[in-house]
Amino acid sequence: MKLALYLPNFRDKVTVKELEDLTALAEDLDFDSVWTLDRIVVPEASDRGELQYSFGMMAEFPKQLPVSSRGEWLQGWPLIPWLAAKTSKVRIGMSIIDTPYRSPGVLAAELATVDQLSGGRLNVGVGSGWMPEEFAAASATDIFPRRHTHVRETIEIMQGIWTNDLFEYHGEFADFDRCGFGAKPVQKPHPPIYFSGLRDPKRSALRISKYNLAGWIGIQDHWDELAGWQKAIKEELDKLDQADALAPLDLCSMYWFVITDEPSDQTFAGKGSNILIGTKQQITDNLKRLRDVGLTMPLIWPPFTDVPVSKTLDDLKVLKEEILPAVEAG
Repeated sequence: MKLALYLPNFRDKVTVKELEDLTALAEDLDFDSVWTLDRIVVPEASDRGELQYSFGMMAEFPKQLPVSSRGEWLQGWPLIPWLAAKTSKVRIGMSIIDTPYRSPGVLAAELATVDQLSGGRLNVGVGSGWMPEEFAAASATDIFPRRHTHVRETIEIMQGIWTNDLFEYHGEFADFDRCGFGAKPVQKPHPPIYFSGLRDPKRSALRISKYNLAGWIGIQDHWDELAGWQKAIKEELDKLDQADALAPLDLCSMYWFVITDEPSDQTFAGKGSNILIGTKQQITDNLKRLRDVGLTMPLIWPPFTDVPVSKTLDDLKVLKEEILPAVEAG
């Protein structure tokens, strides 16, 4: 099992020094990768619990974000080239890039440059976004009903630009003749592409089989959820004569993480479950359960509030030096 760090750049208050300390430790501990979070805005309506949809469109959460509209969070995308300069070993990425907020061709070219800057250490996570209020702030309101198509076209454009000297595309969201877009990525044929936690097995299977995607990233996924999702995906892939397509997929999920002195309540509460919040033994046991159903990489996510970065730094050391060896030995 690989470990990844999900930087807490989306908080009411976070400093560059704190992100630097967390990143440096992840590199020292030989984590696989460091990821940032993509959040363009927090609507004021969120402070009142009046978003159109619950957080992440997940029924377990309120119609409210865990960060205030007046919070001083840091944007995830500008941190990616910064991470390239600050590190030399860990892979870097944003989980996930909401493609409707970006021009596909520009995004593809910028990602190729970042792969050059990092010496070929870029992971590319893509997804559709979920918050209509954020689409409005990003001047993308008209895309919201068609956002999944935008993701598909972005994947096709990225792969086309990255693997061809000249490339043209004629689609719904991009329409351009043959162009060059500058330097290609270091990684061949291109950086690995991860997609967000789609719950529609048919759509997920089509993406995996058509685009040869490298990984899937969910959020707070219980082991039973992961087992059921994989079963449904395999059934859809069987229909496409792609039965083996799931085997190489990097199966990942983002988990809030805190080591506690006292046992936490492990009662299943959907996405609000304390999967990686608990004592060392509880976290060890749950990581074993996740490993056994195929999770290859948890994205370790410091909570939004109440846990100082100094505590997370200590917890990450315990995770790598004590908990992970126990998981691997179990």
